[in-house]
Amino acid sequence: MIVEVSNLKKRYKKQMVLKGIDIQVETPQIIALVGPNGSGKTTLLNCMTNLLSFQEGKVRLLGKKHNDASIFQQVSYLQDNRLLYGNLTGYDHLEFICRVQNIAISKIKEVAMRVGMEKYLKKRVRNYSLGMKQHLLLSMVIINEPKLLLMDEPLNGLDPTSAINMRKILLELYKEGTTIIVSSHNLDEIDRLTNTIYFMKNGALLKESLQDISSKKYLITINDIDKARKVLNEKNIPFTVTDKYQVGFEETDINLQSFIDCLNDNDLMIRDIEAQKVGAEKRYRELFEEELSS
Repeated sequence: MIVEVSNLKKRYKKQMVLKGIDIQVETPQIIALVGPNGSGKTTLLNCMTNLLSFQEGKVRLLGKKHNDASIFQQVSYLQDNRLLYGNLTGYDHLEFICRVQNIAISKIKEVAMRVGMEKYLKKRVRNYSLGMKQHLLLSMVIINEPKLLLMDEPLNGLDPTSAINMRKILLELYKEGTTIIVSSHNLDEIDRLTNTIYFMKNGALLKESLQDISSKKYLITINDIDKARKVLNEKNIPFTVTDKYQVGFEETDINLQSFIDCLNDNDLMIRDIEAQKVGAEKRYRELFEEELSS
């Protein structure tokens, strides 16, 4: 088991922040943790990595208790940049990690080039921009080639190019066998990273796969849009024209197979069918309508 969180409860005085959280991850994947500020995302990550105590429940990472210091040879946690030291260089930070974890110093150059921070690696961190600090934080958490990577708002302060590069690196790590749990407000990037989302609301987790909550909308590419328009109108089948070779269809009283049969029966060639998933932002709006309207 990569991650096992069972009935995790955390309270501050009388306020219950985490209300019996359960997470089980058995195979490498990317999981997004989404919710408004104050919903408990950072608290959950801090509890999982033994930075905060909790009142009930248990956490095991890579088969070991979360307070076993040896797990951090293979587990990394990207926090915010307040943990960086302004008078030290980026190189200094990475060298310290290498020496503590017995990692070859040559890895510093390798990871700096992968992240794209080699030009300012030896500058003092106090002179870094917010995006440069995020690059350093990313370098610090991947230099040990972790099996489990926890990330709290890794996209903060990144320009579009850096955000694209961050996504590329995370997908590469996943393909290399790393499980990633990422907390983020950037819902567009979440859609590009994963379909598995844990929405946090009122101290509880709602796990959803965006593929499973499909709105049953489809884009269908065909060879003759004018003929398709005529046929569908004659059959009183609702549709929209989205492109000169594409129609949009949403399952209501008529299912997708019936729609396809209608086209095929009238000698219309279907070239492609694309399901449209809900998307993280739309689902977020549905779940947090009250917070958005307040």
